[in-house]
Amino acid sequence: MDKYEKIVRLARRRGFFWQAFEIYGGVSGFMSLGPLGVALKRNIMDKWRNTFIVPHQDFILEIETPIVSPEIVFRASGHLEHFTDYIVECLDCGRKYRADHLIEQNTSLKNLERYSTVELTNMIRKYNIKCPECNGRLGEVGVFNLLFKTTIGPYSENIGYSRPEAAQGMFINFHRIYQIMRRKLPLGIAQIGKVLRNEISPRQGLIRLREFTIMELELFFDPKNPQCPLLHRVEDIKLRLLTEDLQRKDIEEPIEISVREAVEEDLIINEWNAYFMALAKEFIESIGVPPHKQMFVEKLPEERAHYAAQTYDQVVYVERWGWIEVSGHAYRTDYDLKGHIKYSGRDLRAHRILKVPKVVRRVEVKPIIETLREDFRDLMPQLIKTLGDLNAEVVAMELQNKGYIDVKISEGSCYRLTRRHIAVITKEEKRGVESFIPHVAEPSFGAERVLYTALEYAYSERDGRIVLKLPRDIAPIKASVFPIVKKDEFIEIALRIYDNLKSASISVVYDDEGAIGRRYMRVDEIGVPFAITVDGHTLVDGTVTVRDRDTWQQVRVHEKDLVKFIKLGCKNPKLSIHEILVTISAQCS
Repeated sequence: MDKYEKIVRLARRRGFFWQAFEIYGGVSGFMSLGPLGVALKRNIMDKWRNTFIVPHQDFILEIETPIVSPEIVFRASGHLEHFTDYIVECLDCGRKYRADHLIEQNTSLKNLERYSTVELTNMIRKYNIKCPECNGRLGEVGVFNLLFKTTIGPYSENIGYSRPEAAQGMFINFHRIYQIMRRKLPLGIAQIGKVLRNEISPRQGLIRLREFTIMELELFFDPKNPQCPLLHRVEDIKLRLLTEDLQRKDIEEPIEISVREAVEEDLIINEWNAYFMALAKEFIESIGVPPHKQMFVEKLPEERAHYAAQTYDQVVYVERWGWIEVSGHAYRTDYDLKGHIKYSGRDLRAHRILKVPKVVRRVEVKPIIETLREDFRDLMPQLIKTLGDLNAEVVAMELQNKGYIDVKISEGSCYRLTRRHIAVITKEEKRGVESFIPHVAEPSFGAERVLYTALEYAYSERDGRIVLKLPRDIAPIKASVFPIVKKDEFIEIALRIYDNLKSASISVVYDDEGAIGRRYMRVDEIGVPFAITVDGHTLVDGTVTVRDRDTWQQVRVHEKDLVKFIKLGCKNPKLSIHEILVTISAQCS
């Protein structure tokens, strides 16, 4: 039994997660979170907020947008055309599979996203890959769109799609937030919420889901001023990068390089992406993953999403599947805003103040009323209206090149206008402001993958028992309270402590059933950092035993100091229980 199977068994038994719809046999790609899973996920999301939003709240804001969007949103974003995976069907049993994954599972080939459907079909034939279920022959590889389709309201023509990312909600609301923030860049918009991807054949538990929670941030900046003013805070942090160049040379070992060096050597082409990658490294390290078990892998150009100029995937090593992605860091340029400007017709540009005003040439075309009336009589109002809808630069160019322009006012009716009918006026004016489309840096995390990663790196066994060494700040339950024996004098104090901790908003459990060793075992395997035991000394001097989950060391803490002790220990997860005790003793003195 590998670690994944052990975690799955523990998760089912103690209430972290399990297969959704299990009474009906389950549906792959959907998982249910139990009470401990919900609490752990909430703590991970709060930690993400405290890493990416709270320290930057002067220019990064969190919003919430709908899960379902009308079709035009995903036409503008390119998802209708590009958000696809390769699919192959068994000709015997009819089961369908993700074609590139199936080939990777049966060969030594990797990173097959770059290949065409024809090339993937040829690989299946070359390596004689069969259906994993019935050993039947596989058909031709095709393309499958991963968007969940629906209708909005009772009318079938009102097509909508569930969002596969939270990003588009932030792009289509950029200009409103830009106005709210007094038209200042850089501007970050963050969102945490459910997304849906109609995965072809998800078979990896929490690692590949059809419904999951995304933690995403879009940082809008001026492409003429792309510097990140916060980069100095992280410039010495070391990142492990597996760059495009290394991959082209079939090198699998990443280089270790500082953030500053990675930017200066153009290994990371955007400073904001570099900054967020440094935060991501520290964030994943803080949930329990050591630096040597994580790295950033650059997507090859042929593998990148349609919107990205550069993408690094942050990957961590897990026992069953090797390196898995936990976050993506994409330089999205102006792709998304440009698409929404085109399809919505709305101006989503930002403005920059020029240090030196520039002279702008502006062309105006004006109808000459007298000659239009003379030549076209009753048609004059329609011609003037249509002329006003045309691009002045285009009209001026037509008149200059051909001497006329044909104006269509209705189907089949076209009229030729010349300089006799149109006056072209060229003006020059000074402008101190110019418009531009912001560029975007994006860090994006899957909450469930982070949750599973935290569980895998926390899982340990000692003396035949499970100890879930979750970092204290994300542990679902922070403390447990036990009376040493089930007697009234001990129970009364233990329940008082239990109530006091609850009143201080500390998640806590109470247990007086069974031997104390068995109670320790129960809370160790759900990751409770501190076990508080009311014993004989408590009746004498008011102190209790506080046991550390990871080391099993114990200290005595006065009942009145327990809230401070637990809160300090959870706020500073790396402090030992002895260091916590010394710190609060110094504070009290």
